Formats: sequence, structure tokens, C-alpha cells
Amino acid sequence: MTPPPCLSTRERVLAVLDGRPVDRLPFLDRLEAWHATHRRAGTLPERFARLSLIDVHRAVGMGQQRFVVPYALRLRGVEVLSTFNGERHARQTDPVVLEFPGMWDMVPTDRPGVTVTELRTPVGMLRLSQELLPEGVANGTAPYLKEHLIKEAADYVTASWIVEHTEFVPGYDRVAAEEAIIGGDGYVVPLLHRIPFQQVLLEYLGEAPLFYALHDDRPAVERLLGVLDEQLQEILARLADFSVRYVEFPDNLHGAMTNPKLFQRYCLDAYQRYGEALHGQGKRVGSHTDGDVKPLLGLLRESGLDVCESFSPFPLTSITFDEVWEAWRGGPLIWGGIPSPILETRTPYAEFEAWIDRLLDRIGGAPIILGVGDMVMGNSVIERVEAIARRVELHAP
Repeated sequence: MTPPPCLSTRERVLAVLDGRPVDRLPFLDRLEAWHATHRRAGTLPERFARLSLIDVHRAVGMGQQRFVVPYALRLRGVEVLSTFNGERHARQTDPVVLEFPGMWDMVPTDRPGVTVTELRTPVGMLRLSQELLPEGVANGTAPYLKEHLIKEAADYVTASWIVEHTEFVPGYDRVAAEEAIIGGDGYVVPLLHRIPFQQVLLEYLGEAPLFYALHDDRPAVERLLGVLDEQLQEILARLADFSVRYVEFPDNLHGAMTNPKLFQRYCLDAYQRYGEALHGQGKRVGSHTDGDVKPLLGLLRESGLDVCESFSPFPLTSITFDEVWEAWRGGPLIWGGIPSPILETRTPYAEFEAWIDRLLDRIGGAPIILGVGDMVMGNSVIERVEAIARRVELHAP
């Protein structure tokens, strides 16, 4: 089958997801951090100074990838109080939030500081805090979770009560609005919740506390995982009338934290069940796998995932592109594959050129969605992104 000429970036992504031929490989990613870094430092190249972000993408030759959460959650029976640097920031009852338990949409990102959030319920109170450092403001990166929700036994009960009383609020118009802005020059990825184990690991407890809890109070952890599983199954069922081709779990998988034993016990069956439900709706399913996935290669192949997005090879992680390319010949599809360190001046330009040439020779005409894992950073050289775009344009799949 011969691909139609001059497909848009969006059409190329959809074609690769469906296993159809393309005129050239799709190449897209995020420039937000790079753009914010240089705009705030006053170092944005003059040729980009008056351009919108999507127009910068067009000028560079790389499609824009956008993540959008297509629903929100109403926290019924919950009063939320937050402070920023010790001063009152917000107070809401039954709030509608894009992300729970992260509550990231309620955190200021235009100035450094600590946001402390209390969630008061009829069965107890939970508290979390997030900190945005000055360098985070400068380079446009997100705050980090400084204090997790669950710190003692009673917190499991309160967290489960909140989850059981959440209400699904569709937000499909947010995806449509972003698609209207980007048009054919990129792709909007609808983000779901993390799968339950990744939620508990990264959002509810944190890495070390979870490992202790699995030893000291495994039943409490597994009861919470069960509540989160029921919630996510309900969310996925509600997405049946959300007409998109692809959705993604923002799981940030890393094989040293979600090790093979934990993945096999808590993630493998979950991915398979969620994937089956979403496949039944005609959707492709991916996970954000920007960590070191070397220990998980075989398990990810068994997971039923269609896509591993933001795959980041050596020298950013320990696994080479060739290792993954060989291991995943039958799937999942790679989205990413270009490590961000080769875009920096510490990598000699000749090495950068040779790396990209080897990558394209290795791919040949096989399906892949090219991008920079995890994103184009503030210290990346934008001319190298442009050089990749030129090479991809000349590469015949």
C-alpha cells in the first residue's frame, strides 16, 4: 500500500498507530521547557521572539506534542484549603480538580515557593505539599511533591473515602480546543490517571515509604490499590463516548522503582485489563515510559500496551535503542527514541550527527513515532532539533 503524499504530522501519527504506511516518519515532541527557559532568561532567538509556541514548532520543523487531561474529578464532601509560602491561597468545597491526588492545577507556577494543601473530610484530614524551586520557574518545569498524602495508618481510610466519593466530570472539549490550535502540525495526547500502583508509588506514599509499607502493612496498601482500581475501571467505562484513537497512562515507569517483581504482581494484569477495556472502545493505549525500562523489557512486551511513549535510551538511561528495537519487534510501538543529552553541547556535533544517522539506518521503513525523551530541555541546542527534522524529512520509510 502506497502512502498518500504530504501527510500532516497528526495524520502520520494516526497512520503509524493504525499500522498504515506514511510518507515520512512522524517527528514531534514538547518545546515548552526549552521555550520557557529562553523566554524567561531573555535568550530566545530573535527569529522566534514574536512567534507563538505552535509557530516555533512549525519553524523548527518538529510537530507539537500536547498532553491534555480529558476529564476532571469533583471531590464530593471534601473541603480544600491551600496556602502558598504561608499565606492563604485558596479555599473550596466540593472542588473540581484535573488531577487527584496531585492537585497540580491548584499550584502556582509563576513564582518559587511551597504550596501546602489540606483536604478535610468527615473521616479525617490529609495534607500534601509541593515546592517549586527558582530554577523550576526559570526553566518551566513542574513543582515536585515534597510531602505525600499518606503518612500513617488512618490516612488510608481518608484517602479511600475521598476516592470512593469522587464524581467524573467530562472535559472532552479541552482536547478539541487544543486540537483546534495545533491543527495538523502535532498531536494531542489525552492523559488518563496513572495505574493504581504508580499512583500509590509516586503520589500517595512515595518510593521509600511504599516499600516499607509493603513490608509492614501490605493489606492496607492492597486495599487502597483495590479502591483505585475500581475508580479507574469506572473512569475507563465513562470514556466509551470519548471518540479518540489513542489514550495514555502517565505512569513514568522506571525499572529500578517499579521493579520486575512489583510490575508482575501489581501492574501486568492491570495493564492487560485496562487495555482490553480500551481496545473494546476502539482506542490504542500507551504508557509514559521515560525512565530506565531495561529490567522491564519482556514484561512490557506482555503488558498489552500498544505504545511506550517517551522512551529514553542511552545515554539518558542504561538501555540502548538497539536493545529495545530488537526486544519490541512485535510491539509495543516506540514513541520517542532520541535521548535529550545528544542535543546538548557536551555531545560533539559529529557524534550527534552520527547518532541520528545510525538511528535512521536502524529504523529503515519500520513503524515508529520519533521524539525526544523525555522532552527538549532548556539546555538543548535548537539547531540540533532542526537538523533532526531535516534528516527525517529526507528519510524514506
